[in-house]
Amino acid sequence: MQLKKYIPNLLTLLNLLSGTIAVIFAVSDELVIAALLVFLGIFFDFFDGFAARLFKVQGELGKQLDSLADVVTSGVVPGIVMFKLLDNVNSSNNWVSNTLLMESKNYSTIAFFGLIITLAAAYRLAKFNIDERQTSSFIGLPTPASALVVLSLPLILEYSSIDLVIAIIHNKWFLIALTLLLSYLMNAEIPLFSLKFKDYSWENNKIKYIFILLTLGLIISFQFVAIPLVILLYIFLSIIENLNKK
Repeated sequence: MQLKKYIPNLLTLLNLLSGTIAVIFAVSDELVIAALLVFLGIFFDFFDGFAARLFKVQGELGKQLDSLADVVTSGVVPGIVMFKLLDNVNSSNNWVSNTLLMESKNYSTIAFFGLIITLAAAYRLAKFNIDERQTSSFIGLPTPASALVVLSLPLILEYSSIDLVIAIIHNKWFLIALTLLLSYLMNAEIPLFSLKFKDYSWENNKIKYIFILLTLGLIISFQFVAIPLVILLYIFLSIIENLNKK
């Protein structure tokens, strides 16, 4: 029996495990730990596909399992984190009764708005599984990219000293707008390149190499603040590439 055929699915399950543990920490208000666990899950998510292509063991089971894992890691956890962020900035408006929430806590009503991210991610993943156009590229923002944006917020609050950025994240209208924007982008008909390499030539992959180099520069310069900027760069370069193809 060839054990290598199980490696991609094992990596996918590690993604799911990371996301499941992240849920526990996110619910417990340990958002930084939850963010790091989601980053770990996305790492496994990237390499499960790489391993499947490397060992030539792509299959329908792996595809379905990958999306199920992503629903948790890149859907449920970001939704909970956005819920927590909105609840924290709007904690003075606790309109939901203890009885409704099983007497656990008074939550701000507006905080539940953050769970739209979870719904949008699940919808996007369901579409992805039946969309035959998304084999070598994406249509709409991938759920891990959306998750990176959301999970970067508690890390920025924890480790950034840029007062303007912190003030923006503490604004409930910014968080609501970001929730709507990410939910839209995940399901929008916008072609976006993937980081899958069929070969490593500059001619066929220059947009990917440019993206990687600029990403490294942004991370070195801005640390965690760079994460949302990287996603904006990803969308911008994809649009440029689409225009050049016309």
